Amino acid sequence: MTAYVSALDLFSIGIGPSSSHTVGPMRAALAFARHLADTGRLPEVRRIRCSLFGSLGSTGLGHGTPDAILAGLAGFTPEACDPAEVRNRWVDLADEATLLLNGSHSVAVQKSDVVFEPRTRLPGHPNAMTLSAWSDDPGAPALLEETYYSIGGGFIRRDGDPIRPAATVAQPMPYASSAALLALCDSNGIGISDVARANEEAIHGTDRLDAGLDAIWATMHACVEAGLDASGTLPGGLGVKRRASAIRMQLEEYDGMHQRERDTSTEWLHAFALAVNEENASGGRVVTAPTNGAAGIIPAVAHYYLRFVPGANTAGIRRFLLTAVAIGSLVKANASISGAEGGCQAEVGSACAMAAGALCAVLGGTPRQVENAAEIAMEHHLGLTCDPVGGLVQVPCIERNAIAASTAVSAARLALHGDGTHLVSLDTVIETMRQTGLDMMTKYKETSEGGLAVNVIEC
Repeated sequence: MTAYVSALDLFSIGIGPSSSHTVGPMRAALAFARHLADTGRLPEVRRIRCSLFGSLGSTGLGHGTPDAILAGLAGFTPEACDPAEVRNRWVDLADEATLLLNGSHSVAVQKSDVVFEPRTRLPGHPNAMTLSAWSDDPGAPALLEETYYSIGGGFIRRDGDPIRPAATVAQPMPYASSAALLALCDSNGIGISDVARANEEAIHGTDRLDAGLDAIWATMHACVEAGLDASGTLPGGLGVKRRASAIRMQLEEYDGMHQRERDTSTEWLHAFALAVNEENASGGRVVTAPTNGAAGIIPAVAHYYLRFVPGANTAGIRRFLLTAVAIGSLVKANASISGAEGGCQAEVGSACAMAAGALCAVLGGTPRQVENAAEIAMEHHLGLTCDPVGGLVQVPCIERNAIAASTAVSAARLALHGDGTHLVSLDTVIETMRQTGLDMMTKYKETSEGGLAVNVIEC
């Protein structure tokens, strides 16, 4: 693998509703503001303009992209910002307002400074944005102009930078395929999470890694709890009502009255996933896993493990997350986790594979059974389109996470009934997903120009 993707990067703490359309643009705008400060041009800036191309131009409004850009320009970070301070920043702009660029320099800003260009697609990636800074001299060229690509999962790349940057720390156990990963496990007599831990500790050290994993899990848990407690209607105009809280109350009542005469683990699994994605849709605090649109699957399956698997513990959660990132790194390196690039198979399909493999591992699966579980999960999401109604991460996204969480559990348990021998490898299904994404029509890749997005009437 040319560049290892750390767990602390693939699982990044941010805000909803989208990793590619909210978190990524915020990081790009922040990078632009910091570049202006680093070059000493900040005091000269009087206005900032931003053009959103391709998928960012198509669904950016519903995904809160302009709000995120203004927040990033003001110096906000996805990890530390208050989601309430980001929400509706652009929508609520006065005719002529000001913005503290990089948190220190006042510039004029208005809604027309953000331009949506959905029909223009730049060659670097379907999610492209160009930021430019201008002085008060109308005849002068831009002080600085840069194009950024939001490449999925909150990751960004500046135009001109290498597509796959070189690793800054040598990996003690490098791998570029699931076959190589399994060979490492065989030759060392270790599990997939052990390979991931060795590589992670080379980057972060043991203490920082464990603290980071624990912070990721704490945020996932807090997101589930917040979603299970919240009620009402989600923003955006579709009138979608939150359901996680009502399901939780029904399940608590049933479990209390019937002493779990009937297995309710699947219903709880659904509630956990719905809770996360309803929080995400409302712009709340979430963990990209590996994207926001698929953020409910891994936390839901992890909660399922803790609640319903005897002997489950926090050490198991660390193994769960490390196994998931080992699988997710393969997908990101060899295909894509971006809905704008590969459709929903790249988001929900990837998250389902990560969750299935992770659950299989903590249930005692061998490395080959873990690889089989991940393959099963991804195989049955091949061809899945990304067609959000109204450009919002709500329909079909929220329910889709709940169903994919169930698929992940089923895939893990199915793999455990075999010995890890199977016809289709994880490498093969990842490559198939990549090819399918290339063949998929643009209208099915996060543009809201096809599928459910054009057949569901917005009320």
